[in-house]
Amino acid sequence: MDSISSANCETLLPTGELKPLDEIERSIIKKYRKHLWSKFIKAIKDFKLIEEGDKIAVAISGGKDSMLMAKLFQELQKHGDMKIDLEFIVADPGYHEQIRELMIKNCEYLNIPIKIFDSGIFKIVDKIAKDYPCYMCAKMRRGALYSKAQELGCNKLALGHHFNDIIETTMMNILYTGSFKTMLPKLHSTNFKDLELIRPMYYIEEKHIERFTQNSGIMPLNCACMVAAERTGNKRYEIKNLIKELSTKIDNLEINIMRAAQNVNMEAILGWQKGGKTYSYLDFYDEYKE
Repeated sequence: MDSISSANCETLLPTGELKPLDEIERSIIKKYRKHLWSKFIKAIKDFKLIEEGDKIAVAISGGKDSMLMAKLFQELQKHGDMKIDLEFIVADPGYHEQIRELMIKNCEYLNIPIKIFDSGIFKIVDKIAKDYPCYMCAKMRRGALYSKAQELGCNKLALGHHFNDIIETTMMNILYTGSFKTMLPKLHSTNFKDLELIRPMYYIEEKHIERFTQNSGIMPLNCACMVAAERTGNKRYEIKNLIKELSTKIDNLEINIMRAAQNVNMEAILGWQKGGKTYSYLDFYDEYKE
């Protein structure tokens, strides 16, 4: 059987008994208000992610992060002050039939009205990705999601990246690419006119997403692709483990990584890029005084 499409039992997270839908939805506002709902709203307000009349394509992968994001958006639509329209879209990269069926059943139970379209990404990535399948897969999937969002008349595409994704990406760029870059909470699409990408789970920590998922009894998908596992070690997991280890020795490590991206001192770095141009601190040397 093709390894890309074969079901992997390790893609399923162990959970408890599935809770009633109304209890799951209520817990987002009540039980997990501090760690989920409040941080979701804070990111929206801090970064001005949503405006009146937005039509938002909410990207669903079937994983714990996107499933929670879908429910957060539904609660926002019910209880928020702004009128927004939502489309829940799934770019099926080539899931095994059982994996796809599980995702559909989860979404049906959680009352998430998904629109699935085939993208065939797994097969393409298997042929051309070589050493970095995860990067290529993410890039192609985002393009497919942008295209579908535009087709549906949406002006924003929401992705489920969370706090830990942000700091891990920051550290990956520092250690593996020699650059200081992070995931931004929103940005304009380069190739799709009038479309904006937003990350409303920017402040939500992964451990609280896992706690909500497991306590709700939801069985989400993890990564159902075996290409990366066969070809190369996953660098993100290496960084995740490194941060976890360092956190036992350094207080507030995770928060400090996030803050580092918010507190860049332009007078104390050697160089930077902006608008496609590269600058050196020497270009402004006469302005520097100790």
